[in-house]
Amino acid sequence: MAEVSVTAPTTARPASLWQLFLAFTSLAMQGFGGVLAVAQKELCERRGWLTQAEFLQLLATAQVLPGPNVCNLSLMIGDRFFGWRGALAALAGMIVAPMAVLLALAWALGHLAQTGPLQANLRGALGGVATVAAGQIIGTVLKLSAPLKDHPLGWPTCAMLAASSFAMMAWLHWPLVWTLLGLGGLTCLYTYGVLRKKARP
Repeated sequence: MAEVSVTAPTTARPASLWQLFLAFTSLAMQGFGGVLAVAQKELCERRGWLTQAEFLQLLATAQVLPGPNVCNLSLMIGDRFFGWRGALAALAGMIVAPMAVLLALAWALGHLAQTGPLQANLRGALGGVATVAAGQIIGTVLKLSAPLKDHPLGWPTCAMLAASSFAMMAWLHWPLVWTLLGLGGLTCLYTYGVLRKKARP
């Protein structure tokens, strides 16, 4: 995945490991169905710890690494500010509170399993919230596409590559790993060639 040039790096940063932990705990507790939409707004717009382009770079790296994207993202952001201690604090923030809530819900739903109507209502409510979460993610993706206008390949090429990637996974049902290795690898090579050509006098 090619890097997007960052022209205006951020100066804001978390004041302490505790603030970093609380910030990622807040993200995790708001991210129903996925934390991406909340993370972009919280880290870029509200706290100003990252620019849109910086967030996009870290997200792209998190997606190609093994493991959950959001955990990879928290590790990289924590390490960016406080090294390995920050990485552990950010990851703990993403995991501790949601795990406690999940265990409590699992216990409660287990006791409610014998109450058919109530369980059906709960499933309907969760389905409605999931729909809202999907809308949040779509909105965030559109917002994160803004920095691509400065990408070396240009906006039209980036849009075509994004559409191709979507088609491979949604319509052709290609595994993610082959989409990344195939289309992603070719894109990296092409971007490298474009950058090298621009660097020549």
